[in-house]
Amino acid sequence: MPKITWDESGKRYYETGVDHGVLYLNDQSTYDKAVAWNGLTAVTESPGGAEATDLWADNIKYASIRSAETFGGTIEAYTYPDEFAECDGSKSTDAKGVTIGQQSRKSFGLSYRTKVMDDQGKEYYKIHLVYGCTASPSEKAYSTVNDSPEAITFSWEFETTPVNTTAGQPTAHVIIDTRTVDPSKLTQFETTLYGESANLPLPDAVITALTADG
Repeated sequence: MPKITWDESGKRYYETGVDHGVLYLNDQSTYDKAVAWNGLTAVTESPGGAEATDLWADNIKYASIRSAETFGGTIEAYTYPDEFAECDGSKSTDAKGVTIGQQSRKSFGLSYRTKVMDDQGKEYYKIHLVYGCTASPSEKAYSTVNDSPEAITFSWEFETTPVNTTAGQPTAHVIIDTRTVDPSKLTQFETTLYGESANLPLPDAVITALTADG
């Protein structure tokens, strides 16, 4: 085996930024309607669960069992697509321009990109795909305009319900790393995510689309 080395040129990576947010509306387990999410400022990933429960026998620690892992987070933005209103508990009425709150919240899918940089200035990115999201009610603080005006930042906490995949346990989060994925396959796949008939494929379809011989 080669000798271990540290901080080689071109291998000093770091991640930053978030862009290319897309909201996918869920209709009977498919995500066939896609809308650009302009004004996206942050997505905070907050996995949970996977807590250990220790088992004891013969006066020693016999084993440790971990609970299932969950995935959720927080979305922050200056604005949101009109289509997100039904995911945020609002419903349009027969009166044009009038909505009512405190309604049932529709589940949705989400995709966004995070940048990956190296010490030589090369730029890559990761595409994050999130499934089975539901948004929790959020606080909105409106204040008077003064001599130091600031735009309101909206924020929503979200939880997820995993979807099935033959690659492993059910998951709500898929990550595509452009440093290693097949470039030609990636180009075709991004057309699926962002093109004229944009949709969010389920994990098995993602894996098939990005497999070298897929």
